[in-house]
Formats: sequence, structure tokens, C-alpha cells
Amino acid sequence: MALLELCHVSKRYRRGVRCVEVLDDVSLEVLEREVIAVWGPGRSGRSTLLRIAAGIVAPDEGVVRFRGSPLRPGGGAIAGGVTYCRPAFHSLEGQAVLEELIASQLALGVRPAIARLRASHELERVGARQCEGYRPFELDRAEEVRVAIARALLQGPSLLLIDEPTKGVSSMERERILELLRSLTDDGVAVLMTLDKGVGLFGADRALSLAEGRLRGHVVPELAPVVELPLRASG
Repeated sequence: MALLELCHVSKRYRRGVRCVEVLDDVSLEVLEREVIAVWGPGRSGRSTLLRIAAGIVAPDEGVVRFRGSPLRPGGGAIAGGVTYCRPAFHSLEGQAVLEELIASQLALGVRPAIARLRASHELERVGARQCEGYRPFELDRAEEVRVAIARALLQGPSLLLIDEPTKGVSSMERERILELLRSLTDDGVAVLMTLDKGVGLFGADRALSLAEGRLRGHVVPELAPVVELPLRASG
């Protein structure tokens, strides 16, 4: 059984008098411990695809299943389920990174001592332990991405959905972040990510493209070879 299934999903939005088909009969299966990269141009529907896969937005047609059960928007969090991550880190209270990660757990009833241990562990896990005392405006772009991933991992997901984790980072940091996402599969976390360019696909099991509402590539894992693209983008 696939971890996540999108079955004949379609989504439309109105832009003025126009009705734009953002996703047109899209199907996709994601397996346990798999890394999938979806790339495409701006306004191709990449973010919409992730938000539907996370149960944040409802499709106009089709169904989304997680571990075989329908994933319904507003249905509440699934333990060990799906976590959607936007790789940006903000704090409304202006707190330092560690305190912000602790506060996000206290709101869920986690005891303070355990919340602190978990927050420190996840920052260490993503290579951002040095950021504990930084405030959001003091983080560089790569650190911001790593801290956002740490906050998402505090939810204990089986599937991490992350939107453009390499946007705005240097080529060297891009590869390191992709290596980090690949390493999450060692802990049983599958990753579905979007990219704005067809470069930097290092470590992906499958690379798919999205344009004009259509998802192209090996959408069914049984048919897909392992993608070996250790590309080092210039610039």
C-alpha cells in the first residue's frame, strides 16, 4: 500500500473572469521512505499540489488517501501523519529559535523539559544547533530552511511535504539541504518536495515535472527507476 495517494485530482481557481485549471486529473503514489521531487515553472500548481496532499486545500475532483484512508481538509491532525512545511521561519513574539520551537510544543501540552530536549534534538538533527539563540531576522536563508524543517519534524511525520526548500540558497547549501532531506528516510520519513528548477535533484528516487496542470514522469513507483542525478548546479 502506498503511504500517500492522489487519485485523479483536479483543482481550478478563478483569476478575474478566467477559470484556470491548476491541476488536471493528477495522480501520484508516494511510498514509505521515498524522496520525490516535483519541479515546474512559476504558477504551475506545485504549491497547490502540496497543499492538497497535506489536506490543507480540498480538490475539486478526485481523492487523497493517507495509508489507505481519505484525507479530508479540516479533519484534524493525523498522528505520525503528514506535515506541510514552508521553508520560512517567523516568530510573532520575536523569540529566539529554541524558545520558539519549545513554545510550539507547549501549545500542544508537551511538558517544558521534554519540549526543550525535543527542540534541541531536532535542531541538531538538521544541522542547525548553532541557531538556538538566534532570532529569525538573524538567520541566513539556509539556516532559515533548516530551522523550518526542524519545527516540522517536531510533529513526528511519516511524510514531510516541503515547498521549494532550495530557493534562495547557494549551490553548495542547496546540495547540503537536499542531502539532509534524503537522510530523513533513514528515520522512516518520506519526502515530497517542490523545486522551481530542474536542477538540484540529487538524492531523489523520482523526479516529476508539473506544467499546464499535468504531472509527468513515473507517478506510480513500481514503474520508476531510481533517479541518480548528483548534479552540481553552477552559480
